[in-house]
Amino acid sequence: MVTRLFFLSICFPFLLTSCQQSKKTVEFVDYVNPLMGTESTFAFSHGNTYPAVAVPWGMNFWSPQTGENGSGWMYTYTDSLMRGFRQTHQPSPWINDYGTFSIMPLAGELKMSHKERLVPFSHQQEKATPYNYSVTFNNGLQTSLSATSRGAVFEVSFPEKEDQYVVVDAYNGGSSITIEPEKRLVKGATRYNNGGVPDNFANYFMMEFSHPVIEYGTYNGDTLLHHQTDVAADYTCAYLKFDVPAGEKLTIRTASSFISPEQAAINFNREVADADVQLISGKAREQWNNYLGRVEAEGGTDEQLRTFYSCLYRTLLFPREFYEFDSQGNPVYYSPYDGNVHDGYMYTDNGFWDTFRAVHPLFTLLYPEVSERVTQSIINAYNESGFMPEWASPGHRGCMIGNNSVSLLVDAWMKGIQTVDAEKALEAMIHQTQARHAEIASVGRDGFEYYDKLGYVPYPEVPEATAKTLEYAYADWCIARFAESLGKQDIADQYYQKAPNYRNLYYPEHGFMWTKDAKGNWRDRFDATEWGGPFTEGSSWHWTWSVFHDPEGLSELMGGHEPMIARLDSMFVAPNTYNYGTYGFVIHEIAEMVALNMGQYAHGNQPVQHAIYLYDYIGQPWKTQYHLRNVMDKLYNSGSKGYCGDEDNGQTSAWYVFSAMGFYPVCPGMPEYAIGSPLFKKVTLHLPEGKNFVVSAADNAADRPYIRKALLNGQEFTRNYLTHDELKQGGELNLSMDSVPNQQRGTQPADFPYSYSK
Repeated sequence: MVTRLFFLSICFPFLLTSCQQSKKTVEFVDYVNPLMGTESTFAFSHGNTYPAVAVPWGMNFWSPQTGENGSGWMYTYTDSLMRGFRQTHQPSPWINDYGTFSIMPLAGELKMSHKERLVPFSHQQEKATPYNYSVTFNNGLQTSLSATSRGAVFEVSFPEKEDQYVVVDAYNGGSSITIEPEKRLVKGATRYNNGGVPDNFANYFMMEFSHPVIEYGTYNGDTLLHHQTDVAADYTCAYLKFDVPAGEKLTIRTASSFISPEQAAINFNREVADADVQLISGKAREQWNNYLGRVEAEGGTDEQLRTFYSCLYRTLLFPREFYEFDSQGNPVYYSPYDGNVHDGYMYTDNGFWDTFRAVHPLFTLLYPEVSERVTQSIINAYNESGFMPEWASPGHRGCMIGNNSVSLLVDAWMKGIQTVDAEKALEAMIHQTQARHAEIASVGRDGFEYYDKLGYVPYPEVPEATAKTLEYAYADWCIARFAESLGKQDIADQYYQKAPNYRNLYYPEHGFMWTKDAKGNWRDRFDATEWGGPFTEGSSWHWTWSVFHDPEGLSELMGGHEPMIARLDSMFVAPNTYNYGTYGFVIHEIAEMVALNMGQYAHGNQPVQHAIYLYDYIGQPWKTQYHLRNVMDKLYNSGSKGYCGDEDNGQTSAWYVFSAMGFYPVCPGMPEYAIGSPLFKKVTLHLPEGKNFVVSAADNAADRPYIRKALLNGQEFTRNYLTHDELKQGGELNLSMDSVPNQQRGTQPADFPYSYSK
């Protein structure tokens, strides 16, 4: 059945002062399934997600917890036992969590340890939405929770004739809890983390209970002490016993702060004091509808709409706000870089290696107010640590490669988001290319001395050297663009000279990117299917295409457009064999590529996700259209196995969101979008300044993925790209779709998107 969403107008808090919205049977948020991608394991990922109850970009999320404390897989769809409801900041199971604590209502027997505190449940008795999670355990205990950015409210209904308990678990790593039974309060601090924090890091929490506490006690991981109000140890828990009359619900209100216990109280009073689940759920639902509603999709199946808005929900979770509001309402934050409290904004929990590709470009287009704060946050991190973040959780983490913080700053700047100090930003970018963090190789530029001397990073002298060379060349192009926009042509020229460095590792005898040692010798035993070594989470099949800023230059290396087309074609039909190389075993990314059965195309990881769009740059856009539909149709769904690999902070979701809308930002820093094949009959982008841009494809269908003809604002349109300004100004791209490719449209060089070599 085709479902449409009809609106008289869309209301955005920062755009319109008032609006009237027509009645509708289904709202945007109703399509979201937070359980999408939760059926994952260490060995194979269908998303590696958890059902986050949150507001967009919230400082804290809440999730049901089925896994043990410390497990990155906090909620796994195949589990049937739950051990708590967890305040979480986890961006990825591979990065794990920090500053977390959990709340678990229990009926009957009191069990303190997370290893024993297991209660059976079934999916038939749970309901997950972005703004509320509720479950009825097999024993009849019911719990419902909803969240603000810095707080949450629970409502608990206990089964009759059972003892009633709530266990507060402050995790290990050094924690403390204080019970104030007369005031019905619990206060505490958790220092649980997996790295990236200063020595004085803590998350201070407080919670208030609606009913009298009739008994209480503490647990230090070894000993349960009844009637004790204070505990401080490596691992701490507390319990409170209640006698809630039948027909009443126990309400638990909680909030936290990374700044201080006093700030936790401010957050509590500002966000959850006197609130109930219905009020908090309603406010959160409204926020989700407003943000999801900036893209209005129509003319698809229910399943397509569920998948689309579930992906958009994931895209709007990270990076999270790491700032709070003081007693005067001013933004302040505890810095995970220097341990001090500062005025202003901080965001965290983001791997820019993943999210520079599509997540942040989506923000610059639809949520520029968030991009503005994120870019300020990047400069704040530089001021406090000497480096811009590349993978932050909450501070610098040793993960992935590249200088993709540069991409975020430059892409926002080139699209008119220019609130950062430009001189400071340029200073930070240049420093990022001329130094490396003393302890964390992924922060700064690993191998920069080699790169500047040789024009590439050598292997085996530097791990992942070819992948780093390709990403550094792109970052250098970004810096050149930024410097040129400031009128600093000497700096621009210096970095433009390094932008073609990707050429130095193209192996012409084999037609792939490969690797050289410091003496300029090609590594022997070429194998395009070998993972690891000079590459990051991929092989040469995937990394050869990582020349975002210069597809034309890449085609020249390959001998022209036709040989590059042939190489792209072969990726989808080559045997899906692999050599696990330096990984030493079949990592989950390899297993996921094999399972796709799409040759060497590995959509479950980021390096190759843009490659389908490269046909737009070399004159065969109909192949982009074909492969996009194939991937959207086969590799995504709204269920627990909804992704074909790690979701990764919204990137794999943002790929789908952009692709379903009909275009994609192949090269952030260049305000263009390569055109694909829209999934819906109509998509309306509700843009800043009240403008709307519509992608209309009235005759779209599953068997009609090809663009036969296009009109932009009524004029014939043959280009394979749209500009950012064309979108921002509002208008309509009208597409006539077909079941057979139009091999005449988009074939001329003037139709191709930007390449540096042109």
